[in-house]
Amino acid sequence: MPDTMRAVLCRNPGELEIVRYPVPERKPGEALVRIRRIGVCGTDMHIYRGNQPYFAYPRVMGHELSGEIVAAEQGSALRPGDPVYVVPYLHCGHCVACRAGKTNCCVSLKVLGVHTDGGMCEYLSLPETHLFKAEGITLDEAAMVEFLAIGAHAVARARLSRGSRALVVGAGPIGLGVAIFAGLDGAEVTVLDGREDRLAFASRLAAVQHTVRLGENDVERLKANTAGEFYDAVFDCTGSPQAMERGFGFVAHGGTYVLVSIVQGMISFSDPEFHRRETTLLSSRNATLADFARVMAAMREAQVPTRAIKTHSAPLWEAAARMPEWIRPAEGTVKAIFEL
Repeated sequence: MPDTMRAVLCRNPGELEIVRYPVPERKPGEALVRIRRIGVCGTDMHIYRGNQPYFAYPRVMGHELSGEIVAAEQGSALRPGDPVYVVPYLHCGHCVACRAGKTNCCVSLKVLGVHTDGGMCEYLSLPETHLFKAEGITLDEAAMVEFLAIGAHAVARARLSRGSRALVVGAGPIGLGVAIFAGLDGAEVTVLDGREDRLAFASRLAAVQHTVRLGENDVERLKANTAGEFYDAVFDCTGSPQAMERGFGFVAHGGTYVLVSIVQGMISFSDPEFHRRETTLLSSRNATLADFARVMAAMREAQVPTRAIKTHSAPLWEAAARMPEWIRPAEGTVKAIFEL
């Protein structure tokens, strides 16, 4: 084992540099992982651009991770060479949420690459409780499990019934994950977005029945698709306060609105209309181990079009050149993955 390793540090917004750190020392209960794949998500893009809430620089980004075990505890089920995916939500295990099994919203939650340094590096030492064998899937797919689990969690929150109508607002990677798992739950899925390229991609998913372009006449089209009743479940995946507020109007009477995206500040809605429809309003944060397991099962059954979702890749050490490219809408990035 080397004594030092390379990492990509985001020192300031728009400023990435390759630095050297000591290889982390494996602590009791941890396994040392050689990082092999790092998915780039919207959070990473926000960090790079400088508009991520609750964030402090400098930081090593990266929380969509897969790798190979280098060393583990004696008697561990993990063995050197095992491919693994990482659950990047480091929870305390004893707060009110953790005691209820809701580790995704732990009171003192730390997410790799956001609240603590993440996986844009060669090695990480992580609790074995957060490492799972990636049997039956590729390293690329293992690096996609986390963002898809966020979509699976949002769908689980909504408790969709077969044949229900679901609207996904925002066709980025998280929105696509929501659409995929809503479809697997038997919903009739419509995707609303302002970008033609994203809608074109969504329309090729087996889970999606309808796509609607944001803008003039979009409300009329949404009404026409539902015989004027709108949607049993609406999922906001936009990160836009205006879109989040507008989405209340797309919920059917007795329906559910799930806010998957998060923004700084306040959002508002019409209370009389909210009560008239008896809308159920839910937030959805991160994912649970059950959601990760569901994604793994779907991948093994070839129910997730992972080859299509991965649109870009490059060696990690090209991050400073690739991030500005992948962030441009014209690039058509769905999911980009750095390789080691």
